[in-house]
Amino acid sequence: MMNTSDTRTLLLETALNLIWNSNYNSVGVNEICKQAGVTKGSFYHHFESKAELFCEATSYHWDQIRQDLDCILSPINTPLEQLENWLQFIYINKLGDEKNAMPGCAMFNAGMQTGCEDARIIETLQLMTERGAKYNQALVRSLKDGNFLIDSADQDIEQVARLMQQYVQGAMSHARVTRNIDNIKRDLPAGIYRLIGLKPEFWFSTKPTWPCNKTL
Repeated sequence: MMNTSDTRTLLLETALNLIWNSNYNSVGVNEICKQAGVTKGSFYHHFESKAELFCEATSYHWDQIRQDLDCILSPINTPLEQLENWLQFIYINKLGDEKNAMPGCAMFNAGMQTGCEDARIIETLQLMTERGAKYNQALVRSLKDGNFLIDSADQDIEQVARLMQQYVQGAMSHARVTRNIDNIKRDLPAGIYRLIGLKPEFWFSTKPTWPCNKTL
């Protein structure tokens, strides 16, 4: 018998997996319960609706990736290592592996599929976007302070951070359509380098160091 905490965590992880592999609209409460091996009564004990589950699952997902981002942008890494580790993070978390490539962001795609008619979903996705942008700002600021960027004195760091998010989401949406992982792995770094204004002499000059036990 699972305790209440274990059941709730199982429902969150099951929802994330199903939404990632399918889409928000096609995943219903019945399927979530079936895959998790719990009753609908247990589901509604923890969540009043699928929308609430989505919001809680998004927060759960953020708590997981935040730990990785803290490691990636740790000052023990040089600014260039931070950049390459961030790109590696994007590959692993949004592209998957070679055999089970699932391009895109499950939360972002699900938000679009809902039609954004639920205020809770809108607020949850906005909060997650804002949190991600803060990490992007820290990355760009680190590169700027290290004099790795062209004309960095004139950059609007907050805007660059938003543009990074927009570019990555657009690139992943393109990858979802074309199913061409090789192209996105070549194009994504070059696009980010141009977008942030990385000096050409530093392009592809550093190998990612995160995570040491995962490769693509």
